Amino acid sequence: MDLAAAEARFDHLQQIFGVRVGLVHGRLKPTEKDDVMARFAAGDLDILVATTVIEVGVNVPQATVMIIEQAERFGLSQLHQLRGRVGRGMDQSYCFLLYTGPLNETAKERLSIMRQTEDGFLIAEKDLELRGAGDVLGVRQSGLAEFHLADLMVHGELLQAARDDARLILARDPELQSERGQALRTLLYLFERDQAIAYLRSG
Repeated sequence: MDLAAAEARFDHLQQIFGVRVGLVHGRLKPTEKDDVMARFAAGDLDILVATTVIEVGVNVPQATVMIIEQAERFGLSQLHQLRGRVGRGMDQSYCFLLYTGPLNETAKERLSIMRQTEDGFLIAEKDLELRGAGDVLGVRQSGLAEFHLADLMVHGELLQAARDDARLILARDPELQSERGQALRTLLYLFERDQAIAYLRSG
């Protein structure tokens, strides 16, 4: 969908501005992509239409305006990365976020944060808050973490201490053979049993 939208936008702009418009996307060969980016950086192209392939690794100080279409579809970190492609030189730069309404509450919050700050640390924190951390030990990259006793946002320091403690225990007793190790084995067994029962009950 992103590629089709980019190609349609490229065709439209090319009708207005001619050969001064370029297009990059993930399906281009690396040499083709490098050629378009080099022409843009050299000033041979005035407008570059792109998919999110330009999210990282692009440094064109002369680029001063970015328009992100369908901004409501992107997460905060991705919007921040994209916005960072402009404003790398000495000239005043602008990033316009275009969206289609109506927006849900999460999308409204994202766009509001993007208007309020350029602080990457704050944006990352808010992104974690809005998306959820996913499975710290699994593959799910977003959503609320399924901790039974802790909240990643509230108990971050406690979880770090628990991780350090676990590393220390395993360094001293890798096979969990000590009295404390045996107690931990029992706790892990009970936890896995409860998880399995909960999974079976969920259908």
